[in-house]
Amino acid sequence: MKKLQIAVGIIRNADNAIFITRRAADAHMANKWEFPGGKIEAGETPEQALIRELQEEVGIAAEQPSLYETLEYAFPDRHITLWFYLVEAWRGEPWGKEGQPGEWIASSALDAAAFPPANEPVVARLIADARAR
Repeated sequence: MKKLQIAVGIIRNADNAIFITRRAADAHMANKWEFPGGKIEAGETPEQALIRELQEEVGIAAEQPSLYETLEYAFPDRHITLWFYLVEAWRGEPWGKEGQPGEWIASSALDAAAFPPANEPVVARLIADARAR
């Protein structure tokens, strides 16, 4: 079984909105919304991978990301470990650098069903955090 380590950025601005992107139509979990990020390469820490992936995918330089949650998820053909980082400081303005649609959405308006199942616990936590603010 394929084992993947993925670094994920929850890019949250001062208005408590989060930048999300849509997965490609030909990707695993096609057309679902996601937090930007990608595979951790050999020799990289999760944080190094996150910084590289956010630069490649959405064109920002993340500053001082903080680990928000780590989750494991098993699909029939793969096992993934997701390292979710909260990114509240960055240089640049996020955009779909690889042609993917992206948008800002209020934390309280996130919909767990619109994300891959592995993201649902984190989406639920973000919604709860937003309501507690």
